[in-house]
Amino acid sequence: MFLATRSRLFAIAYRMLGTVSDAEDILQDCYLRWQSVEQSEVRDPVGYLVRVTSRLCLDHLKSARVRREKYPGEWLPEPILTNEPLERLDHDVSVALLMALERLSPAERAAFLLHDVFDTPFAEISDLLERSPASCRQLATRARKKVQDGKPKKRVAPGEGQALTEAFFRAAKAGDLDGLKHLLADDVQLISDGGGKAMAALNPIFGADKVLRLFKGLARKYPGQSPTQTHRCYLNGLPAMISLEPEGLVQATALEIEAGLISRIYVIRNPDKTRHLLSALQNANLPQK
Repeated sequence: MFLATRSRLFAIAYRMLGTVSDAEDILQDCYLRWQSVEQSEVRDPVGYLVRVTSRLCLDHLKSARVRREKYPGEWLPEPILTNEPLERLDHDVSVALLMALERLSPAERAAFLLHDVFDTPFAEISDLLERSPASCRQLATRARKKVQDGKPKKRVAPGEGQALTEAFFRAAKAGDLDGLKHLLADDVQLISDGGGKAMAALNPIFGADKVLRLFKGLARKYPGQSPTQTHRCYLNGLPAMISLEPEGLVQATALEIEAGLISRIYVIRNPDKTRHLLSALQNANLPQK
């Protein structure tokens, strides 16, 4: 039963916590607890596993909130590879959603995810959060509004997204500022996460002019330096590129695109968050037989 439900449990844990490694740890703890109970006496195994996973996540969030407050620079969720763009995924796992969830309280996050994403009745959420069903409904309503406010207004067609991603990387690595200028929305945002372990902007960069100045400075500081390996893919349902940078760092860059222009650029350079992508990058660059 645990193995049959594992993908659902991981989906809950990853959205609750925003990291692959923490979600895997939660699932390991859940499995141990499942093994320690008399399984034949559990009337609703799936519901039981969902409750255990959710409770473990809520406990983890209490300590994680303290660590996140001390996090150096901007925090971005740990990226996951998805085979499809957001339009074709069962559930939204976009960076924008995960960042919006990060701004919610643990109770709001649990109520919203369990009800809106995983169709859990408020009566069950009430038992988990130790609140009345009406209170849980209010939590979900508040969370839903905050999440909707942070979502892009209109998605781009998958093929167009990949073409814009290719054009963006070619222009960025070549220092082609004129080419970049035509790809960026006027109010574009660039958010980078180095976790204090890799070079990254400590604060978000707002506006096309400032983003262009950043790329101009990088091209001047590191002339002619290009990634040794690249892999075009989808990360969290967004068109993206994984790259092995000249210094040996695995970098993940995902783009949000609205109305044919790049509206948000997410650059993840914290090695703790990208090392699990190295195997996908290497496999993609193996010689074809």
